[in-house]
Amino acid sequence: MNWSEDPDTEDRERQALLIGEAASAAGQPLFVGDTGSLPFAARRALCQLLAGPSIDAQRHGALWPALLRHEDDIRRVLCELFMELVLDREGGVAFTRQADTAELESPTLLRAAPLTFIESALLLHLRQRLAEADTRGERAVVEEAQLVEAMSVYERHVSTDRAGYARRVLTAIAKMRDHQLLARLRGSEDRYEVSPVLKLLFSAEEVQALSQAYRELREGNASLALAAADEE
Repeated sequence: MNWSEDPDTEDRERQALLIGEAASAAGQPLFVGDTGSLPFAARRALCQLLAGPSIDAQRHGALWPALLRHEDDIRRVLCELFMELVLDREGGVAFTRQADTAELESPTLLRAAPLTFIESALLLHLRQRLAEADTRGERAVVEEAQLVEAMSVYERHVSTDRAGYARRVLTAIAKMRDHQLLARLRGSEDRYEVSPVLKLLFSAEEVQALSQAYRELREGNASLALAAADEE
């Protein structure tokens, strides 16, 4: 199985969208005091984008077409909040980010989640696995034990406590799950699919630059300050 929702959940989602769209088409308010102008489906897609971290065609089978259908309206509302929509039609994934307002002071609604060194290294590894899978036309599926092994190359730079380091890697994996960058495959406890949203979070140039920095660290040619205090 992949990122698709549970069939019963998806059926309920579709039914709710049909009922809400019927009310919108009839020009009826959706609730007492409703003065909004967006159709019901557009509001649902907008709420999912704001709740985050993303909408994708497989995991949100009912919301994805609504997002595409009402894209212009959703972009317009996001602009009111100093935010922009990042949408990859071919990859079937979309998310929001703060708009670049240059020197104009604007409030930030999206919460920043600082990453530890291990989490950053894990994200880079997942992005690379996703790129490799795309090249082969396959889904990016990873196993927990493989991720722990992949992160072991940084252990000597971060900790001399092997068991403690392994626990921190598992914590980093759990954080990727919480942010829906990894989805546990149905029927499996330790196999995950990598979210396609990572293709939009890291450009090819950023992946290349980060890969070089981490390669130098692994080979002992970079400053160990990169892997310092936040891991202890």
